[in-house]
Amino acid sequence: MRNDKVRLAGSAGGVQLALGPRKPARRVRRNVGIPMLMLIPFMVLFAAFVLYPVINSLYLSFTNYNAISEPQLVGAANYVDLLKDPRFYKALSNTALFVVSVVVLNTVLGLTLAIVFGGQSLWDQIMRAVFFLPAVAGGIAILAVWKWILNSEGYGILNAARALFGEQAISWLGTPNLAIPVLILVAVWSGMGGTMILFVAGLRAIPTELYEAAAIDGATPSQRFWRITLPLLRPTMLYIVITGTIGAFQVFNEPYLLFGSVSTVGGLLDSALTLVTYLYDRGFGRFQLGYASAVAWVLFIIVFALTLINLRVGEPEDRASK
Repeated sequence: MRNDKVRLAGSAGGVQLALGPRKPARRVRRNVGIPMLMLIPFMVLFAAFVLYPVINSLYLSFTNYNAISEPQLVGAANYVDLLKDPRFYKALSNTALFVVSVVVLNTVLGLTLAIVFGGQSLWDQIMRAVFFLPAVAGGIAILAVWKWILNSEGYGILNAARALFGEQAISWLGTPNLAIPVLILVAVWSGMGGTMILFVAGLRAIPTELYEAAAIDGATPSQRFWRITLPLLRPTMLYIVITGTIGAFQVFNEPYLLFGSVSTVGGLLDSALTLVTYLYDRGFGRFQLGYASAVAWVLFIIVFALTLINLRVGEPEDRASK
């Protein structure tokens, strides 16, 4: 009788073991298969409008293509010509100066505004809205207003203000040495408000108990800023620096609309030429789309490398030591 029970239990266990793997497999198919099925429309659109253009751009960067005839493979000739072109280095130097200046000024001014106007009072809320307004209202219309302000004629606001004090008019958009400073001014004016909002969110995430404990221990406001505020704002600052760097490298509207003309997109003596306007000029001005694709990939490599460096530098010290 006991042997029969043992055999029965063993057979039941065997049935359970035999049926056991089927249930998880069925559950996995149900939990994974249905979401994957729902992702198919997105994957199709992603492949058609993102993945394929990227791969095709990489292929075109090794071809001679003018959008009319069939692409002809030329190997790395586009990249070699790119590295020999003085205009590329002019665009690269202008872009580098613009990126460094805009990222640093946006970060410093945004943090300063967040500390000064980060409170809950009505005045702080109004001032945050005032500084954030350019980030919301930015675009072609705002650049048209800036072009009116900087116009070298008598109706330009800056020159009209100078005329009130007996000063001569300055060609703000026609002086090569003023091109990059003007671009930096416009970019910082429109970007520091958004940076301020991000820093305000980061400041409010810092526990007030840390400041209270530091004050009890006798820490000065300067020590609390350097020892508490800045270290805890590191993730927010890293995000601002990375996104600001990527956005600054992709600047196009400001130099094109403020300094572009029928004959050139970079202003007088290419003083406002950036990498993206240089790409636009070669691709859509001269229809050298293969060459423009090579410029785009060089820009991608530069931005990708700088992003990796920022991520490495911005790692917490304990993680970086590991």
